[in-house]
Amino acid sequence: MNVLTLCTGNAARSVMLGYMLETVAKTEGWSWQIRTAGTHVSEGQGISARTRDAIMAIEELSHHPVTQHRSHQLSDDDCEWADVIVTAEADHVRYVRARHPQAAPITVSVGALLRHSPLAGDLADRVRAVSAVDLDDALDVADPAGKDQGAYDACAQELWDMSLAVAVLLGPDA
Repeated sequence: MNVLTLCTGNAARSVMLGYMLETVAKTEGWSWQIRTAGTHVSEGQGISARTRDAIMAIEELSHHPVTQHRSHQLSDDDCEWADVIVTAEADHVRYVRARHPQAAPITVSVGALLRHSPLAGDLADRVRAVSAVDLDDALDVADPAGKDQGAYDACAQELWDMSLAVAVLLGPDA
């Protein structure tokens, strides 16, 4: 399965979630491919120290090396590659709908996926069902950009908890 995680700058939330899903998939022996991207990116930026430290602060992740990340603007090629695009917030879904409408049926916020995903059906049907639900900004994962390390750590913990639930929903036995 090809999973693309999406946030604004591709510097914190999408990087964390992508790394976390990749780690879970490797641990479980699943053949997931993960990409990350952003909606408004300074192309080619490396992972920030705060993002890296937030990931490494989670005990279950501290022994897995953080990959060499470079920020990347969402492209049509990414949308064609992905089986599902999991965003950090509703505005990212709106962005995909406006700029990459062909990918709208496979694009969901992580909060909406966890709140509204049917438990039965194949992946495509479940993701389409969630993408049809009204967008709810209350389900967004807050952006830690510009905040202190504590905000990054809290974001990483929230995304770690969410990634474990997403893995159950999207895993091969789902």
